[in-house]
Amino acid sequence: MPQTNNDTKPANKLAGLLKNQLVIPLAALLLLALFNLIADPAFFKITLSYNSNGDPVLNGYLITILDFGSELAILALGMTLVTAASGGQDISVGAAMAISGSVMLRVLCGSDSRAETMQAPIIVAFLISCVVAMLFGAFNGSLVAFFRIQPMVATLILFTAGRSIAAWINHNELPIVKDPSFGYFGNYIPGIPIPTPFFIAVGCFIIMWALLKFTTLSLYVQSVGINEKTSRLNGLNPEFIKLMTYVILGVCVSIAGFIKVSRLSTINYSVIAKDIEMDAILAVALGGNALGGGKFSMGASVLGAYVIQFLTTTLYKFGVSADALPAYKAVVVILLVTMSAPAVREKINAFKNKKNAGKQAAAAGSA
Repeated sequence: MPQTNNDTKPANKLAGLLKNQLVIPLAALLLLALFNLIADPAFFKITLSYNSNGDPVLNGYLITILDFGSELAILALGMTLVTAASGGQDISVGAAMAISGSVMLRVLCGSDSRAETMQAPIIVAFLISCVVAMLFGAFNGSLVAFFRIQPMVATLILFTAGRSIAAWINHNELPIVKDPSFGYFGNYIPGIPIPTPFFIAVGCFIIMWALLKFTTLSLYVQSVGINEKTSRLNGLNPEFIKLMTYVILGVCVSIAGFIKVSRLSTINYSVIAKDIEMDAILAVALGGNALGGGKFSMGASVLGAYVIQFLTTTLYKFGVSADALPAYKAVVVILLVTMSAPAVREKINAFKNKKNAGKQAAAAGSA
């Protein structure tokens, strides 16, 4: 009998480990890394070179993942809260980034889309764009929280009209910021070889971690997502909490939009952040978060975002066209959604219970 207990301890530890939300994104990261290591070990090569200004910068596929994955990681922070609280996803984040970026460029360039100097400090332009993004987030959140519209349907409005609004803000012109300091936020700060977006993403994650650690926001969001009626009986205001998550997502959108327009110091309304909403939702799902709301892990979502960028960079490396990328990612979405479906989970649990019962019966018979 003691031998049986000793045998079951490793199995129990393994089962507990597999329940950790980080297992799925870590396993995906390991598979991608192993695939690239076998296919082309040069994938992991990092070199030091100099940009056009003579500043040292790091180059390589891993640096690209850190760079462009940081935008997605920032969006994943807000998307995780929205998903956990409302049980749905915001599909308008790409269009909202276009609006936010367009507002920023309008403030910086003023009435002249080719202004030689910035017409306002960068911090002022960012704060204004942040307020605008928060207002649009509040609009989406109001439709979901107070009008009880499904999140995807509610955010479909801004998804459809957002890029037209962004173009209207600048009278369909493509403003250009000529001051080189504006490009530091989406590229490199002189003297620092690591892309600036990575530092911005780390800062956002620390702020979000502190917000969830030292306030009751995490508890409230999970309570509303798990059971809205019960949370109301416990004195919470589900409508306000849902609204607040969409406003927080608006802040994340403005930061990601800032990085996007800073990369080129201009904007293309029809292309900027195209299909990024799909990647943000996939990052949340890959992080093991329930797409129906409830318990969530912010760290798992951030890791999932970098895994998605790892996948995107790998596909680009092997010659997959940009038009075909959604098809590959759709396969991942189907697998994740299928594995998280209640019916599938019930069958998996039933199989585990049947297997454990058989082991216990066999152990009892041998005893």
